[in-house]
Amino acid sequence: MESLDVKKLYHDLHQIPELGEQEFKTSTYVADILEKLGYEVTRNIGGTTGVVAIEKGTIPGPTLLLRADMDALPFVIDGKPCCIHACGHDGHMSMLLAAASVLKGKIKRGTLKLLFQPAEETFVGAVSMIKTGVLEGVDMALGLHIRPKQDIPYGTIAPGVQHSASTFAEVTIKGVGCHASRPHLGVNTLEVAAAVINAIAAIKMNPNLSCSYKPTIIKSNSNATNVIPSETIITYDIRSESNELMDELVKKFKLAAVNTAKAYGAEANVNFPSGIIPAARLDEELTRDVAESVKRVLGEDKLMPLLKNPGGEDFHFYAYKYPNLKAAYFGVGVAADPGLHAPNMSFNIDALQNGVDVLVDVTLHKLG
Repeated sequence: MESLDVKKLYHDLHQIPELGEQEFKTSTYVADILEKLGYEVTRNIGGTTGVVAIEKGTIPGPTLLLRADMDALPFVIDGKPCCIHACGHDGHMSMLLAAASVLKGKIKRGTLKLLFQPAEETFVGAVSMIKTGVLEGVDMALGLHIRPKQDIPYGTIAPGVQHSASTFAEVTIKGVGCHASRPHLGVNTLEVAAAVINAIAAIKMNPNLSCSYKPTIIKSNSNATNVIPSETIITYDIRSESNELMDELVKKFKLAAVNTAKAYGAEANVNFPSGIIPAARLDEELTRDVAESVKRVLGEDKLMPLLKNPGGEDFHFYAYKYPNLKAAYFGVGVAADPGLHAPNMSFNIDALQNGVDVLVDVTLHKLG
């Protein structure tokens, strides 16, 4: 089978966006192509929509996993729910499929694993893949992501994207509801929420290190102007440049919320519904290999420095759960505009071929 056109793959996948854990058409499309290419393919791995393809060389060697995410994002436009590939996952799959078409039959040593992962946006996909055992025996893992125009110039590659640890927290405050004409009979959880927000804002962290913690949603169970709410929930977005810093921040965050609520006669419970996404643990050697590949296939002028990014990415669960795993994650400059997760996000798909070329070159350098 001839090498696949990354732009045609993109156009096909862009037309079938699906939410995390519902990538039925997407995973079928991916698996069908991989089987036609001649890979050993497993569909619905571990009962998920994940797809794994394997190609083995004839000489013993390491196992390299290349990973692309599959899910799209939910939006409500003109009052109608819809699903849009607004984070470039259609581009990621296209680059990996195109690379797979070039690599077939060229793996001489070790094992190549291609993983098409579900549910990155909901931060459960990587964890579900780990549970299936697909990472067992993997020595190296390589992922990639398109970058918006604010990050790196069009046509360039950042050999590593240093994502932050990230999570969202729900602070549930329980008090005592009552009629607003008798506020002394209750404990107003909206007032407590204001105090909690101020207490959390006053947390002091090392100013030499990067972290953020900000409220994004607040809801109370009062639907009338004359009723004092007995429950209020504050949602927080929390990020930090390292896992160690996140541990310290979470500890201080919980103390501030719980103790402040207690001082007002209320109770606060803090939970993290999606867990905590670990910060990137990029392997220096594999990241250097990516950089060298960029210079070989695109030219030294297309190589950018390591990109520090406050965003989160569940790919980093792999190295977090497997400390001996060598992981790298590079960024592909496609001039995405106005930015990732915008419903009208678009980018220049001509740059996708750059990602294909780097994936192929790194793989052949390791397994060819």
